[in-house]
Parts: sequence; C-alpha cells; structure tokens
Amino acid sequence: MQKAFGTALAPAPVGKKATARVALVDLKESSRYLLTECFRQFGIETVLVSANAVERLRLEKFEACAINLVPGADKVMEAARTSPSNRRLVLYALGGTAQDTIRYSKYGINAMFQEPLERPAAMKLVRATHMLVLHEFRRYARIPIMTDVTVVSNDGHRLSASSVDISSGGMSFKSSEDVPSGTNVEISFSLLTLPRVAVRGSVTWRKTKSFGVRFDPSDDRRQKVKEWIDAYLEN
Repeated sequence: MQKAFGTALAPAPVGKKATARVALVDLKESSRYLLTECFRQFGIETVLVSANAVERLRLEKFEACAINLVPGADKVMEAARTSPSNRRLVLYALGGTAQDTIRYSKYGINAMFQEPLERPAAMKLVRATHMLVLHEFRRYARIPIMTDVTVVSNDGHRLSASSVDISSGGMSFKSSEDVPSGTNVEISFSLLTLPRVAVRGSVTWRKTKSFGVRFDPSDDRRQKVKEWIDAYLEN
C-alpha cells in the first residue's frame, strides 16, 4: 500500500475537541486534501494512517475510514470490522469498480467515492453521510451500505444487484437490469453480522440503473432486518 504519514491533515483548533475522526488510508495526496476539506465542513477531523494501518484500525478508535481499494485493503477492512471499537465505523471506499463492491461486500462498505474525485460529488456524499459519522443516528433513517443482493421476481426471474442503503422498511439498489414498478420480489442478502436473510417486497420506484423495494409488512423475516438496524445504530 502507498506510504502515508501518521499525522493529522487538519488538526482541530487548539482548545476545540474534534467530534469525530476519519482514518485516511492509502489515498493519493489530492484525494486526501479534498476529503479533509469536505469533512472539515462538518467538524470532522481527518487522520492520515501510516503503514501500520491494520494495527491502528484494530486498536485505535475511529468513527469512519476512507480507504483506496488496492491490494491489502481487505486486511485493513478486516481489522476494522473485527475490532470491538471500530466494527460499526462508516467505511468509505475509493477507486473501486462494481466488481470490487461485490468482492469486498462482506466488509460492509457504506459508500463509494467515484474517481477521479471531484469536489461537488465528494461534498454531496459527505453531506449525505456525515450524521452517521457524528453518531446522529436518531436523525438518520437509512443506513448506506453496499452488499451483493439476489432478487427473484414472482415469475422466477433472478438478477443480481448491489444495495445502496437500507432501512427497516425497505432497500434501494443499483442494477443494470430493468425491474418494473409494482413487481413483487423476494430479496436475499447478508449484512456484516446479519446472516443471509430473505424478505418479500415490491418494487416501488425505478430509475436508470437503480430501483427501490418496500418490504412486505406481513413478512415476519423483516424483523431480523429491523433488529440488525437497531443494533447497528446503538453501537
């Protein structure tokens, strides 16, 4: 992984305690400075993590981590997700493809910065997720998370999709296949500590390469999703 420096890019002002810290792992210099600027707008400190990233993510507390998806990234994400203090951190990824999202889905990537990194898009993503980093969970109805999902319609058609976010009432996805609004489906997926679960639902909206599913209120399996979300927000 690229060499980084174990110092803060944007130290909090003297006398002012940072509300949250984001570990920056193996990012290009231009990306580091841009993300530092974006997070600073919301009072969030960014910290450059050195070559001992695995050890630091295992032992040191961070509220989020932004990591480049290069060889070795899986070890850092594994260290974070198995750490008692960091297993619920917000995990941002850079430089990945759709295939990478599936490959690393078991680590529960929350959001993906598209490269080349541009300020408007980066700021939009940070703005959309900063409350989760700041532990403002009560005001955050949906949890951004990327994982591989299997969608089966009533006629037996099966397709693969990637989740965008989840709430106790439904999920939104990215997929190149078209699923008409109103289609009844069964979706199956796993989320970090949640073993694979299947839930019935219906497609409530469709846009280009994305769609949303509302869970069937009569499906008792939805309770497992709700319990996982409650536990995620409480930790």
